[in-house]
Amino acid sequence: MKILVLNCGSSSIKFQLLNMIDESVLAEGIIEKIGEASSLFTYKSEPFTKKKSKEIIEDHAKGLQMIIDTLLHKEHGIIKDAAEIAAVGHRLVHGGEYFTTSVVITKEVEEVLEKCCVLAPLHNPANIKGIEAVHKNLPETVQCGCFDTAFHQTIPAKAYLYPLSLDLYNKYKIRKYGFHGTSHQYVSLKAAEYVQKDISDLKIITCHIGNGASVTAIDGGKSIDTSMGFTPLEGLMMGTRCGDLDPAIPIYMNKTLGMSIDEIDNILNKKSGMLGLSQISNDMREIEDEVLKNKNSLAIQALSVYAYRITKYIGAYFASLNGCDLLVFTGGVGEKMPILRQMVLENLDALGIVLDLEKNQIFNDEILDLSAPTSKVKILKVPTNEELMIALETKRLISEN
Repeated sequence: MKILVLNCGSSSIKFQLLNMIDESVLAEGIIEKIGEASSLFTYKSEPFTKKKSKEIIEDHAKGLQMIIDTLLHKEHGIIKDAAEIAAVGHRLVHGGEYFTTSVVITKEVEEVLEKCCVLAPLHNPANIKGIEAVHKNLPETVQCGCFDTAFHQTIPAKAYLYPLSLDLYNKYKIRKYGFHGTSHQYVSLKAAEYVQKDISDLKIITCHIGNGASVTAIDGGKSIDTSMGFTPLEGLMMGTRCGDLDPAIPIYMNKTLGMSIDEIDNILNKKSGMLGLSQISNDMREIEDEVLKNKNSLAIQALSVYAYRITKYIGAYFASLNGCDLLVFTGGVGEKMPILRQMVLENLDALGIVLDLEKNQIFNDEILDLSAPTSKVKILKVPTNEELMIALETKRLISEN
């Protein structure tokens, strides 16, 4: 069984074709700058690699057709017939309160996606374009969707309600939704599998740390709280997003400093976080170099704020769970930045969380136990694989239907 996984942005399509017999990646790539004067197409498979060739790609439908044509290419294709694609799995961002799990995409599901565009105006329209592109290019192929928000629909009201007038929730569904659900679900399952315990018996804190970042408390395999909220802006300090801050600050910026709503939105989402505090970059590789090699004081200060806020959330979720069995780091930064993990965990020994400093310096692409012998909580680095999680959910859904 072969499954095509799509992650569609407003002007991009990331894709992977997976063989579900052994869960291997047969081909992968990305189309960027769709609809612009010159689009970019990157494709990689075992027999062939095509690096960022310039193409004219008017829309998502044309982009998907190009992907399918490349997969079918006589010389360097990976399949002989489009019918070999058993299903298409989509990463879908926002399902509101409508979806608690992955779903087969029907007309009704598409209508709900449209309704949720107001909650995710940048992402849901792009997801819909991806679905429409499959309808056009692979009309007989089953499509399934995995929502970033679905895994967090088990969060109880005491955690998802904001202390605002209840009318704002009842009428407009203003509440915590949470994101990165596919990643948090995947790494929690992998962590439980690694320690050879049933996930229903475990209390897990997962830290997905990348340019976007979130922490989730998972009890018995179910999300009970997460750091991102109504939008991905809430929670941790991120690459360019501010995360938690006094809600009066944007009001002050508007009324006292004379900034427009659009200016404030741009600052909070695109010019804050690590970029804003360091005045250097939102790329944590550059920050790491500035900290370790150049002893840059602004980089050191920004990284301290970044780490401290992760530490606070771990402590809060330790309390929410009434303990913790597994603490998991994942995401590009969480997996590949030892100094950050060290800074986050250096003051958590009172909770029985003790990092092995030597193990923490090991670089590999496998699951790694970073716990010191004295640690009461097992600390793991678990590489995330959202595409595989989407493919596994898609396989499950088409097997059940």
